This record gives sequence, structure tokens and C-alpha cells, in this order.
Amino acid sequence: MLVQSYKSFLVTGILGLLSLAPTGMYGQAAPAAQTPQKNWKDRAEYDLYDAITKDTNAKTRLDKLEQWQKQYPQTDYKIERATLLVTTHAALGQAKETTDAAKQLLADDPKNFTALYYTMYFTQPLYGQSQTPEVLEQGEKASNTILSGIDTPPPNVTAEQWAKLRPDIELLAHVNLGFIAMQRKNWDAAEAEFGKSLQLNPNNGLVDFWMGLVIYSPKKSERYPSAIFYFERAGTYEGPGAADPKIRQQGLEYAKRLYKNYHGSEDGFNDVVALAKSSPTAPADMDTKIESIVAITKKQFANEEEWRKAHPQEALWKDVKTALTGADGANYFNTNMKDTQVPTLKAKVVSLEPANKPKTILVAVEDGSNNTETADATLKFEAPLPGKVDAGTELTFEGVPESYTANPLMVVFNVDKDKLHGWTGKNAPAPVHHKPKAKTSASK
Repeated sequence: MLVQSYKSFLVTGILGLLSLAPTGMYGQAAPAAQTPQKNWKDRAEYDLYDAITKDTNAKTRLDKLEQWQKQYPQTDYKIERATLLVTTHAALGQAKETTDAAKQLLADDPKNFTALYYTMYFTQPLYGQSQTPEVLEQGEKASNTILSGIDTPPPNVTAEQWAKLRPDIELLAHVNLGFIAMQRKNWDAAEAEFGKSLQLNPNNGLVDFWMGLVIYSPKKSERYPSAIFYFERAGTYEGPGAADPKIRQQGLEYAKRLYKNYHGSEDGFNDVVALAKSSPTAPADMDTKIESIVAITKKQFANEEEWRKAHPQEALWKDVKTALTGADGANYFNTNMKDTQVPTLKAKVVSLEPANKPKTILVAVEDGSNNTETADATLKFEAPLPGKVDAGTELTFEGVPESYTANPLMVVFNVDKDKLHGWTGKNAPAPVHHKPKAKTSASK
């Protein structure tokens, strides 16, 4: 995996704390705690050292350090010089030179905090330049060594200073270990380390993006909801620690695309957006909050089977509609339907032609949808039906298809009167005509 981006975690003031103060005036003994006793070769070496420690310009300080190395290749102050080389290269942002100097320092002092810190600090940019396993190995060792002694302040750092510096250094160590595991495609370890870093500082857009990557990369679809959350979090978080615009845009794109592929549509995506904006880490049950298209389909199939068993007439028409409106609809009609009586279908009246005593009824055949107003079948009778019924009246019928059109769908059925069920229309009774009464003789 390529390095996506590197974000500086340099702790404010760390350079000053990790640089050495002058050891003492020329001719004075080195600190009593250091054994064996150290001595300057001559006054000129001390003066050069003194000038180095007082020089606040990293470039000219480096020149003096190189002069010290050239003039005094052997010195009792080898550790001090190596430490100054590390911090000076670091101040100049020279990743490789800093790391090379740190190696020399660690060879003599394997737990030297300054060398460990800057080895860890430059792991990500240096790996971006070289892509070599050695960079990851030395970064991993440095990070683990620092974490193993994280409770103890480094030399020259007071407990009060360490209380302020420790959170950022501990954070960098876990981010670094997560980054290293990510490059090695050790996804579980990377997720664990990034998770620890988010516990220390939950507002970190780049780590959010990396979390999305390491959760998604094993292609375990059951974890995709968490990956979607962290991609969206990386894209939407705008406060301190937000990712750069390019990473944020990638996060938004990844989240939306992965959600649609996983869920089958964008329905419900806004809920994930709102969650990512309100919560810095994914809820423990995040992987159950988004339903996969596979689960949805399985549920639909299960529901479909149950529905078909309970509604055979509607299921039949649903299949007929699918076939008739498909690419091979005409062949299906001519082969399977034309002039062949179909099983009983349910329908609702849309209109009558004519409105009273119709010979034609337009109906919406039931297919499990809520369609009650759009006719998709025409029922034709040889003789008028009695009376009329209201629109929406439910009927059942067995008819013989005569013809059809696909768009809009309309199937024309010839139906015998005795094959129509549910018709309640009645003809009005014939008027009663009374014969005039016969005239009697009295009326003549």
C-alpha cells in the first residue's frame, strides 16, 4: 500500500528539550554521574562545542558540527555530538540524515530517547521516499521502545514537562505502529493501533481515513459499515486535526461509493453522515447498523416465497407482467398466453364501457402493488353485463387472452359471463303496465 499522506506530529518544544546544554567550562570535570570521567582534548574543542550549543541557526550549527567531527574524530563527547547531529538534522527536516545519525547514536546507547523519538518521527516520510522494509523495522523498534518506557520522563525532561509532552509522543507511537502494520498489510494490528491513537486523540482525520482503509482492505464485507463510518468521518470532520482537503474528498467519495455497493442504494446514507459528524469513533454495533444488499435480498426472497404462497393469483400476474414487458414479451404472449385460458386472476374495476350494461370492463389486475387506478387488462364480453358497479369493485375472472401491448401494458381478455365473479350490477326491473278496466253496463 502506498503512503497516502504524512501529517506532522512534532511536539512543540521537543527540539529544545532534546538538545544538550553545555557540559561545563573548559578545564572542569564532566558531570559526576557520567563515568568514566570525560575531558576535552583541548580548549579549542570546548570552544567549538560551546559555539555549537549556542548557535540557534540549524544550518550554521550543522557546519560547526561537521567541523567538530573533522577536527576531533575521537572525542569523549561522542554521545553529545551524535545527539546534536540528530536534533540539528531534524530541525532542518532532513529525514534520512536524521535517521542515519540516530542509528549511530543508538549503536552506543540503544535506549537513547532523542534517537528513538526522531527515528519514530521520520518513519512515515522516510518510508514514503524509500519504501524499504528496513525503515519500517527501525520505526517499529523505536516506537515500541518508547512505549515500553512511556511512564518515565527522558533525561533532561522534568516530570512536569513530561506530563505535557507524553500524550503527543504516545499518540505518535501508536499512529506509527498502525502505519507500519498497514504497510505490511497486517490489518488487524493496524486497526488496533489506530484505535488506540483515536482513544488518545479522537479528532484525527488522517487516522480516520487510514482506519477506513485497514477495515476495508481485508474485503470482509461484514466489516464494511465500520469502514464506511471512518471514511465518512475523515471527510466530514472539519475541526483541529482534520485531514487535508484531498484526503477529505477521498473519504467522502469512498464512503458514498462503498455504501451504495454494500447496501444496494443510497437510502439511509444520511443517517451515517449524521452519525459520523456527531461521533469521533464508530459505535460498537456499527457493523449491524447498515444492512447489506445480500441480507436484504435474502430477506426479500424469504418474504417473496411466503407472499407467493399466500397470494398465488397476484404472484401469477406479477410474473406475467414481467414477461410481457421484457425483451421477449411478444414471443412469450404468443407461445404461452394467446387463446389459452389463464387461471383465476383478481382485479379491481377502473372503468366501464359503456357506464351501464357494459360489454367491456377496464381493470387493474392485482400483483401485490398498490395499483388500483391504472388499467392493465381489458375484459370483453359477448353480451352486456347487467347494470353497473363502482370503480374499485373487486372481481375475479378466468379469461382467454386475445392481444396485448407492452407499453403501456394492456392485455385484452375474452371472458365468458359465467367466468366473471363478483359482479353485483343488476338491471332495473321492467315497468309494470296495468290493463284498463273493462267498462260495465252502468258506465255505458
